[in-house]
Amino acid sequence: MRFTLALATTATLALTTVTVAPTGANAHTRNGGPTAVGFGGAVSTVDATATAVGLDVLRRGGNAVDAAVAAAATLGVTEPFSAGIGGGGFLVYYDARRGTVSTIDGRESGPATMTEDIFVDPADKLPYDFPEARVSGLSVGTPGTLATWEAAAKKWGTRSLSSLLLPAARVADQGFPVDATFRQQVADNAAAFGQFDSTRELYLPGGAPPAVGTTLRNRDLADTYRLIATRGTGVFYRGAVGADIVRTVQHPPVADDPTGVWAYPIRPGDLRMSDLRNYRVRYPAPTKSGYRGLTVYGMSTPSSGGTAVGEALNILERTDLSKATITQALHQYAESTALTFADRNRYVGAYTPQPVLDKLISDGWAAQRACQINPARALTKPVPPGDINASGCTPAPVGGPVEQGQSTTNLTVADRWGNVVEYTLTIEQTGGNAMVVPGRGFLLNNEMTDFNFVGTQGTAPDPNLPGPGKRPRSSMAPTIVLKHGKPFLALGSPGGATIITTVLQVLINRVDLGMTLPEAMAAPRASQRNSPGIQAEPAFHQRYGPALEALGHTFGPDVVELGAATAIEFTPYGGLIATAEPARRGGGSAAVVVPRR
Repeated sequence: MRFTLALATTATLALTTVTVAPTGANAHTRNGGPTAVGFGGAVSTVDATATAVGLDVLRRGGNAVDAAVAAAATLGVTEPFSAGIGGGGFLVYYDARRGTVSTIDGRESGPATMTEDIFVDPADKLPYDFPEARVSGLSVGTPGTLATWEAAAKKWGTRSLSSLLLPAARVADQGFPVDATFRQQVADNAAAFGQFDSTRELYLPGGAPPAVGTTLRNRDLADTYRLIATRGTGVFYRGAVGADIVRTVQHPPVADDPTGVWAYPIRPGDLRMSDLRNYRVRYPAPTKSGYRGLTVYGMSTPSSGGTAVGEALNILERTDLSKATITQALHQYAESTALTFADRNRYVGAYTPQPVLDKLISDGWAAQRACQINPARALTKPVPPGDINASGCTPAPVGGPVEQGQSTTNLTVADRWGNVVEYTLTIEQTGGNAMVVPGRGFLLNNEMTDFNFVGTQGTAPDPNLPGPGKRPRSSMAPTIVLKHGKPFLALGSPGGATIITTVLQVLINRVDLGMTLPEAMAAPRASQRNSPGIQAEPAFHQRYGPALEALGHTFGPDVVELGAATAIEFTPYGGLIATAEPARRGGGSAAVVVPRR
């Protein structure tokens, strides 16, 4: 492991510099701030360095796919606890020349030997506690991120994957400044990270999280990127890097003298080289639904994001939210997502038949579900799913989990030709499974814990139980919205199961509630996922809680933040509004090729 930590200097950060708007420009609309307005292409990510790398690719003539891959590779350096080549994700692409929307499923897949009871302790026949399952080899699926980058670059890009990895390698070599969010993520994972030599050497120098303001360099990851650039992705899926991944999963690099207390045994997994060799990305047709004259495209299975966002929008479309009071609009929003999550948990998994997915996203199904909503009184949660084989308001028996994962990252890119990329990528939990592959510099995912450990649907089949080669259900919801056949809005977010509600809330804020895109992104958020209480940010609870409680809604404990979205809006005559979070996850970074003056 080669790792260095030093005070940040101007020279160290030279690569990350972005061109800013003229002196006096509003801080919220300058390049590198949370919102940038202009022309010629745009990038929005959660990280200024990644945004700068993507913007540089656009300025040098690359297209949206080229910039998205380069920015994503950089996020693997600067946001290593949320994404990287040890994970997977979903990419949605709008091709301006053809006027079509396509997707890539780069979700991690389970080992060929995976069984339905992999997360059940054979000693007591009870499911493992989540931390025990997460920090183990059992939780690691075959990574799909690198295969996604290669597929996107070959199908739609103009640059080689090799060239797109090199800017990220330079960032890893030269380093990036540690901010408060990065340090806190290390601190939150210190006990887990401290169990493994390779992880603590990189992220716990001297036994403690790196200090804010220091520069973190990851030369092992730089070398890994350069090795892949030189020898191709085969070195990852069929060669030396893959062998190191398998060795890490089967023989976790547990320290002889772990730092911190960990209450669980570190269990090995059974990922094999054959799993890596056999991995392939998929190209499912996107989900498609209409909403108030717009066409909303999203990600199909194994993600539930596109189906859930589409179903909720179809339910909401039956009410004119623009004429409703804010309380009634939020009431309808919360009820629609509770109903949607009940259906999603019952019916959506990797192998859900297409006719079922089509029905869930149909206007007829929305009518069956919306008939349960009472404008004057909240439904008692959890609500039962609808009966897919019946008509009317017929419910099925109740059941359904809420996923644990809260990490992930998202980016949005558009180019001068009108192509658009919306891409959500992840290693699942913040910090993945906590194991850095020795000598390679990247964390492995714990995506297999997105499976349900045991059945959740009573006597009905559970669509999200583990299985050989199966991909776990996801909530990732990269979304592209067209207006009259042209891009109007592209957006996505991290946040585990709250991704669906974050994307939905930003959409209705912008489309129905009269907010600008920056206002829609900044507005306080709440998430009702068919649980007894609404999960809300404090500002939302304070502002809207009393009126919603008067309708019978209840709230669970508040959370500091929900999501960390990125988005681009397309305005007349080729204009772009690129927007990232102004505060959540430390604030994001948006930039345009030609800032409006």
